[in-house]
Amino acid sequence: MRSQQTWDTREWQRPLHVVIVGGGVMGAATAWFLTREHGVRVTVLERDASYARASSALSACAIRQQFSTAINIRVSQDSLAFYRNIGTELAVGDERPTIGLVEPGYLYLAATAAGAATLREQHTLQAEHAVHTALLTPNALSSRFPWISTDGLVLGSLGLSTATSGEGWFDGYAAMQAFRRAATAIGVQFLEEEAVGFESSANDHTSRVQAVHTASGQRIAGEAFVIAAGAWSAGVANMLGLTLPVYARKRDVFAIETTFDPADPAHLALGKAPLVIDPSGVWFRPEAQPGQFLCGAPPRGDDVNDAPLDQVDHGLFDEIIWPALAARVPAFDTLRVTSSWAGYYEMNTFDHNGLVGALGGYANAYTACGFSGHGLQQAPVVGRGLAELIATGEYLTLDLTPLRVSRLAEGRPLLEKNVI
Repeated sequence: MRSQQTWDTREWQRPLHVVIVGGGVMGAATAWFLTREHGVRVTVLERDASYARASSALSACAIRQQFSTAINIRVSQDSLAFYRNIGTELAVGDERPTIGLVEPGYLYLAATAAGAATLREQHTLQAEHAVHTALLTPNALSSRFPWISTDGLVLGSLGLSTATSGEGWFDGYAAMQAFRRAATAIGVQFLEEEAVGFESSANDHTSRVQAVHTASGQRIAGEAFVIAAGAWSAGVANMLGLTLPVYARKRDVFAIETTFDPADPAHLALGKAPLVIDPSGVWFRPEAQPGQFLCGAPPRGDDVNDAPLDQVDHGLFDEIIWPALAARVPAFDTLRVTSSWAGYYEMNTFDHNGLVGALGGYANAYTACGFSGHGLQQAPVVGRGLAELIATGEYLTLDLTPLRVSRLAEGRPLLEKNVI
């Protein structure tokens, strides 16, 4: 595998102590792999141990393989394999974590010839990487999903669960806590601390980070440092004089309830629906209880992206989501909102893909951030890969070089088209 480092990996020395800024799922996964697989001592700094604003706790938590880039497909496939076996992977003694993973699939809908062409193009790419999808005409959609209205539709793409691929959703907060508990059990130290600055040194060849300073006055030294602070990663990187195009982008989620008739076959089928992405951008998926669903849509303009999380845009539901749901699913003509919340995407505005690996300008600084809504589903593989890079100087299992941070300076975007 290729290394992202600029020096000869034969001179590589494994760090004895790694400090990670950010204790969400990405930081916790990286810490677990560093200690479990490579014997590295890790300290994780998380400013809010309640995770009240963390994306790991507020995400709708889905996993898919219907991406438009090969690296995202591979990362999600391997992460799905991990999540399917998480009870064994992250067992602590007799405690085997569960995350409620289900795999009913994703259903992307296209209403234009151009949209259908995109689905066909991506179907070809996905098939090349053992992702199993079915392209469905309007008649096939009606036959398979009796609850759907196909008015205006041209094509649908449905992800199918197999040994190599699958799509669905899970409890992301439970997954994050499972990584944290497993990491703690093998010696990773989690501190409720906020990073406020870094200490570094430089010579003729390169700069090195020596320590991080916290709001409580602590100085925590280490041999390597990782920024995995989600939507706040750019602010942390700025303390090193680095600029990352990662911004907090709010997404509102609505829990809804509709009339459920157990004698109606269409209602029964709707309760087993995949996660549906309408051409309007509105999405929905069923919950475990009959008649209950989650739904959402992209925000209405850039001005609301950075709004506080307690400012849910209820107008988005009334004006955009509900009309689209009722038009696509007649059973949604009457429904009510039972709860709502918001969480941040850590949006990488450069190309909507994660930034993983070495941070330019420093020999021992790294990041894993900017996943633009698919960080939870990719955390196991990104955490594993970043741990390999830090501990050995190269990727050992899956080459994550396409996600390198240096593509920003290179001006080479790796554009992900499928961002919900």
